[in-house]
Amino acid sequence: MLTIATDIEVLARFGRALADPIRCRILLALREAPAYPADLADALEISRTRLSNHLACLRDCGLVVTVPDGRRTRYELADERLGHALDDLRSAVLAVEADRTCPDADEKAAAE
Repeated sequence: MLTIATDIEVLARFGRALADPIRCRILLALREAPAYPADLADALEISRTRLSNHLACLRDCGLVVTVPDGRRTRYELADERLGHALDDLRSAVLAVEADRTCPDADEKAAAE
């Protein structure tokens, strides 16, 4: 059952999706054109298993959808406006100090 997410939920889902560099790469690839998982895995040089896990996250966040295509399944952005949002985020100027990182990024790096 689909529900309408609140503004806060939408931003949190988008943030969760963007929190991982691989998911960012997937979103940017899908911004260019819909793709099949095998092709995405090859283009991003990651295993199909790892890609599958990230695609599941992006689906759960509501950012990508699957489109049946015969025996195959194609992935694409759930809404074309997401491509514009990604472009806007990429061109935004962030006010950060060169010697500072986000505390969450430090914790994630330590865990890996």
